[in-house]
Amino acid sequence: MPTPIPTAYSRLQIRLHWLVFVLLALQYILHEPITEAFDMVEDGLTPAFSPLVAAHVFGGFLIFVLVAARIYIRKERGVPPLPETDPPLQRMAAHVTHYSLYTLMIAMPVSGAVAWFRGNEAAAEAHEVMRAILLALIALHVVGALYHQFVVKDGLMQRMRRGDPV
Repeated sequence: MPTPIPTAYSRLQIRLHWLVFVLLALQYILHEPITEAFDMVEDGLTPAFSPLVAAHVFGGFLIFVLVAARIYIRKERGVPPLPETDPPLQRMAAHVTHYSLYTLMIAMPVSGAVAWFRGNEAAAEAHEVMRAILLALIALHVVGALYHQFVVKDGLMQRMRRGDPV
């Protein structure tokens, strides 16, 4: 029997969404300490242990795991469909934005790990480029949600408020 299309995100999906958001915000806050430590490594020095650097590394790993869980739940449970009233180009932009966010939230921890643990400068540079793109996509995601809430007023954000119990 086919799984019914959900009308809202599950409570777990909502919790994971906000947990990943908080972790991503922390990653941006902890960017400078790990950049300084990586610069030292590139100069042939060994940086002293820093809990901020360790938190950035562990945060990246945790984001990777939580995003993988989000993707699995999304595949198994599904997500509410986009509003039928959205123009096709807007629907396509929403899909591209969401899939790009997921892709970057997986690729960034991988590139960061390769850069940090292998001392790979190319991975570090890719990580920096993705960092800027991810921030732009997050901004676009927020603007889209606010557009639906305050301009279109279609109740789209309600899908993220209560959540289905499953």
